[in-house]
Parts: sequence; C-alpha cells; structure tokens
Amino acid sequence: MNLEKADHDNGVVLRVEDIHKTYGKNEILKGVSFHIKKGETIVIIGASGSGKSTLLRCINQLTIPEKGRIWLEGEEVTHHMKEISHFRQRIGMVFQDFNLFDHLCAVRNVEIGLIKVKKMDKKQAREIAMEELRRVGLERQANQYPAQLSGGQKQRVSIARALAMNPTVMLFDEPTSALDPELIGEVLEVMRDLAMGGMTMVVVTHEMGFARSVANEIIFIEGGKILDQGTPHKLFTNPEHERTRQFICKIDELYGKTEK
Repeated sequence: MNLEKADHDNGVVLRVEDIHKTYGKNEILKGVSFHIKKGETIVIIGASGSGKSTLLRCINQLTIPEKGRIWLEGEEVTHHMKEISHFRQRIGMVFQDFNLFDHLCAVRNVEIGLIKVKKMDKKQAREIAMEELRRVGLERQANQYPAQLSGGQKQRVSIARALAMNPTVMLFDEPTSALDPELIGEVLEVMRDLAMGGMTMVVVTHEMGFARSVANEIIFIEGGKILDQGTPHKLFTNPEHERTRQFICKIDELYGKTEK
C-alpha cells in the first residue's frame, strides 16, 4: 500500500499504528492505533497510568516504542532517528510543567528554537516570536521572565513557543493540570481558538467541557489500550463500555460537570 498517497488523499496528517511500550515488566501501551485528519482535534482521556502521556512522547519520539509505527503526512517518524529533528520541528509539544528557560524572558523563550534549530536570523525570529505572543494574548509580557508570570501565562508562552516552529500537528499533555483553577480558562481559551482556526491537535486532558466543545473524536485509554472512541456525543451519551461511563462520571465529580 502506498501509505503516503493514501493518507494524502484522505487528509490524514498523523497515523499511529500498533504502538507498544514497556518499562521493565510494566507494559504501558498495548497496541494503540488511531489517525487524525488535517484540522481535527482528538482528545485522549483515561486514568492516571493508563499510558496517555507515554503515547504522546512516542509520537514525537521522546520515548521510543518497542513495536509499532507512526507516520506524519505519509512520512514514517519511527526508525528514523537521524531525521528526528526534522520531525520534531513539525510536531509541537506542550507539557504540563511549562519547561520554560527561567533565565530567558518570554520572547526569548519563544524565539530560541527558531534561532538554534531553524537557524533563522534574530530579526526574523523576534518578529515571529512577537506575533505568536500576540496570538496567545501576551504581547505586553514579552520582556517578563517566567518568575514574573502566572502559571497560565507561562503555559501560554509554552504554546507560543511551540506555534512559532509552525508545526503540522500540536500535542498537548495535560496542559492545565499544573494550574490553579482560576487560570485554567485562559489556557483553554487559547486552545479553543487554535482548534477553531484549524490547527491539528491531539490533547490529553481531564477537561471534559473542552473535550465536548472542541473534539472531533475522543479516545478513552484504559490499561494501555483504546477501550472506547467516538464523537463527544457518543462517548458522553452512549459509550460502548460501562467503564467509559464510570470514568466520565468520576471525572465529573472531581472536576465539575461537563459543559452541555
């Protein structure tokens, strides 16, 4: 099968096939497969330890799976470590703990990848960095350091930094889990705007209201496998498995009712 042509014809941006990952005797991922088309948002949910974050790390090869293959726009990401920088530039990653450089101000945090990785001249990199900070509502904080920013602002700088690389797909690993409740909304608003603007996104989150309002598809991972998947309406109203219903009800109890 000419996978590159087939995915191109079908609008598939990212394809994940039969991913397995084991740490010692602990099998974290047990054959996860899914694909996402251009402009779609997939939300991945599941209990702690179910393999969600490991799956995202496998996608951009921060973690190497023992088995399985991943394609980005028809090009295989797995088994090409010599070209991994090429793929990582096209796969934006936003972590739950920000990962900003404390000694650099916001605009320097955003522009550094353009200068160091893309070898862009400083003037052009600064223009792009400022544009992305404007995009996430932080133009006025451009010269502030991480210690001067709130958690929500730090996460928005992280998003701007990933966007500056002009990625094909964005991965979000529980981007609001380290934030105080009153700061979560500002990050979710930026993510909603990205989704509405056509950014292709894979999001690990417990924010069910966000999932309901933005996701094209929700994937429920249990014990390293996909137990249930479908549209938000399907998973919230008629999931295939009782375990899915139980999980969503528990999340509602912990984080508040899902938005209708």
